[in-house]
Amino acid sequence: MTTTSPVGELGPPVGFKAKVKQVGPGLLAAATGVGAGDLVATMVAGAEYGMVLLWAAVLGTGLKLALAEGVGRWHLATGTTLLDGWRRLGYWATVFFGAYIIIWGFVYGATAMSAVGLPLNALFGGLPVRYWAMIAGVVGLVLVWAQRYHVFEKFMTVLVLIKFVSVVSVALLVSPNLGEVFSGLVPRLPEGSVVNVLGLIGGVGGTITMAAYGYWMIAKGWKGTRWLSMMRLDNTVGYVMTGIFVIAMLIVGAEMLRGQNLTSSDSGLLTLGTALGETYGDWARIMFLIGFLAVTSSSLLGVWNGVSLLFTDWTRTIRLPHGRKAEAELEAAEAETATDATTDPTGTATGYEAAVAERSLPFRGYLLWLTIPPMALLFLDRPFGLTLVYGVLGSAFMPFLGITLMLLLNSKRVVGDGRSGWVSNVLLTGASALFVVLLVIDLIDRFG
Repeated sequence: MTTTSPVGELGPPVGFKAKVKQVGPGLLAAATGVGAGDLVATMVAGAEYGMVLLWAAVLGTGLKLALAEGVGRWHLATGTTLLDGWRRLGYWATVFFGAYIIIWGFVYGATAMSAVGLPLNALFGGLPVRYWAMIAGVVGLVLVWAQRYHVFEKFMTVLVLIKFVSVVSVALLVSPNLGEVFSGLVPRLPEGSVVNVLGLIGGVGGTITMAAYGYWMIAKGWKGTRWLSMMRLDNTVGYVMTGIFVIAMLIVGAEMLRGQNLTSSDSGLLTLGTALGETYGDWARIMFLIGFLAVTSSSLLGVWNGVSLLFTDWTRTIRLPHGRKAEAELEAAEAETATDATTDPTGTATGYEAAVAERSLPFRGYLLWLTIPPMALLFLDRPFGLTLVYGVLGSAFMPFLGITLMLLLNSKRVVGDGRSGWVSNVLLTGASALFVVLLVIDLIDRFG
């Protein structure tokens, strides 16, 4: 059953069964965050170290869950978006995010399309990977351009189920040693594995796509702190499924490719498909490739929708007051207007709803930016210069998210149930410290 708020809005569901039926945005965020890169990183870790690094994948899932919960809590407790929170920190946060989302979108567009093109080429042949990639990008553009949230959620849920069932089935097929699986939960650091461990912890579950979670909650109709428990269940379901999925992929890599010298490239996944076909028959290869296609397609569609919503909101907040001026105007407005956690007296409530206006000009403009210009990169073997800049910005985003969430969720803007407790602060601090270390390692690796 569900409850109804005093103003007639749909209230949060009551009872576990009713809450499970409402689960959706968390699945979308988790599905979008797990792409071909996560599959490759997990597979390579399994091939090199077996199940020894399983604990790192589990820890990474837990830390990403803490970050996702913080994003959701900010939206519900303040009635504003994460972009509104960043603008209160000052222009630096908004400008950084604007530069990041534009460069990230250009390079990731090519990466996402290529990742979908690989399994399509392996399954159907006929065209080179780059042309399958272009077809995937255009199909994604059309689907996201035309559909509304409720259709998008149902379609993505089907893809999540396909990828979950296929990869877990492959993990069961290879008959893992359960003793090794459970022993992998004990933290250990094999010689030379520190970078792999940090990458495995930091790479599971997405980067910029985590910030899109709040917009899917808005589209679902979740507003106010009454929805906090529902949001936490939703996130938990999404990231538990992510954790199981990552464990399954680690098992497959350990059992099928142990000892092989794999490179961290998407083509390594095709190597795994070939190994499965040779061992169990072509049906196993096809089942894995279908799961691979579901993984990459859900990641592409989730980014095309969620990050376009983030860009839409950024175009709104860049025009608003920033820093102390923004906070002063907010306090003055609150002194004159009684509000609850679902409204924003500064006028950003309109923008809060406009962020999910999926047919707005900025939304569609960014959709085109993700799809059309990156196609040029599909014809380049090594677009090194742009990838270098993108890699540095990508490494910088997660500490940015973690640190700004700590600042925002402990500010006076958040009261009551929305404010961070000691558990949240410890997890966010740990996540932020980890991602700062990963950023330093990435800078040293790239610039010597």
